[in-house]
Amino acid sequence: MKIKSLLAKPFANYIYKQIKKNMAHAVKDQQDIFEHLIKVGNKTIFGKDHNFSAIKSYDDFKKQVPIRDYEQIKPYIEKIKEGKHNVLWKGQPIYFAKTSGTTSGVKYIPITKDSIPNHINTARNALLCYMAETGNTKFADGKLIFLSGSPTLERVGGIPTGRLSGIVNHHVPKYLRANQLPSYETNCIEEWEEKLDKIVQETINENMTLISGIPPWMQMYFDKLTEVSGKKISQLFPNFSVMVQGGVNFEPYKTKLLESIGKQVDCIELFPASEGFFAFQDSQKHNGLLLNTNSGIFFEFIPAEEIFNESPTRINLQDVIIGKNYALIINSNAGLWGYNIGDTVKFVSTNPYRIVVTGRTKHFISAFGEHVIAEEVESAILLASADNNIKITEFTVAPYISNDTGKSYHEWFIEFENEPVDIDKFTKQVDDNIRNKNVYYDDLIRGNILQQLKITPVQKNGFINYMKSVGKLGGPK
Repeated sequence: MKIKSLLAKPFANYIYKQIKKNMAHAVKDQQDIFEHLIKVGNKTIFGKDHNFSAIKSYDDFKKQVPIRDYEQIKPYIEKIKEGKHNVLWKGQPIYFAKTSGTTSGVKYIPITKDSIPNHINTARNALLCYMAETGNTKFADGKLIFLSGSPTLERVGGIPTGRLSGIVNHHVPKYLRANQLPSYETNCIEEWEEKLDKIVQETINENMTLISGIPPWMQMYFDKLTEVSGKKISQLFPNFSVMVQGGVNFEPYKTKLLESIGKQVDCIELFPASEGFFAFQDSQKHNGLLLNTNSGIFFEFIPAEEIFNESPTRINLQDVIIGKNYALIINSNAGLWGYNIGDTVKFVSTNPYRIVVTGRTKHFISAFGEHVIAEEVESAILLASADNNIKITEFTVAPYISNDTGKSYHEWFIEFENEPVDIDKFTKQVDDNIRNKNVYYDDLIRGNILQQLKITPVQKNGFINYMKSVGKLGGPK
């Protein structure tokens, strides 16, 4: 046993015991976090605007702080970008995580000195729990790859800004730096295919033991390795034993990923977002992801069917019910208050509190991490239709996940009242409109992870006839 795996074992056991202890008093930890957030938030501009000084209980909080999304918190973000301090949280954020928005285009999510440990330590804790439960620490002696966005940061309002995965890359612990691949220079390459070629060159002859990333990115990495070598991943990396994934639903990719590997490996699932690291898989034996109840986030839950109500039911952790879908609402030491992150979750256990992610509060496509929402889709096709004097009866969009060497794409099924004279030109316009609206989708197209969307014309009354055939014309029965 080498030195890193030798040292990892007692540390993993120590952290695992702490996490097990926290499981037993999750509700109390949530109450403690709530009280701390209110105490610090009272001195902020947001706290003064929402009368935090009058908040003595969770019921008081619900009266003072409404549920909001990014558009409603954006005026406070603008104050931060103007250089103001103590706006949403004490001081100023140390980063902005840049992510895809709605009507505003790009969202700038604050990450503070107090909230950065939530992003860094949770991923670490997931690995340490795995080590403690399985006894597998050998992977710590091999090479580890974290497929991520570029760590190159720009400045917005004087604050370092970039993709969350790029920000986190700056905080990889020193003891893992020697094991980490790819090189920093390669990680900074923006064009995905060029970056992928360099990653393959740097890793193909290494002792890779852990591979982490968004599933479609990992699949492209595996495909390229096999194309270059003619070998399965398990033949190239016989000591590869742990795959860590998050960002999108893993299930559509799992079978093909494991086929590409050529053997069974242990999988660790994570639930991270720019707004916080909410949950992680703490056990290979139990279903669900352990909710991060002691990491600077106070969680609220709204029954999913009520999320768009004017006054939805809001509950805290102690009142959740197993098997019920909830919209996840967060309050955090990053300065997010009553913030609807857009995800729905369901508890599979309350002792400890484990969840599964069940979907989104709005229609969207994120099969590849693009987070394309309904508004972006509708705006893209309306603009292109207006430019080409096209009328559309009905349409729908779905991701096509390639199971061979071809790239995946979005497929649009459109019933035209009058078809475009040049369907290729129309298709490109729609695609460009989506790219202008959604930075994630643009990244995936520019990086050649996705190919341009495809349009399949639907015959006249095709949608109506289909709805008739399934007994749903006029709505669900």
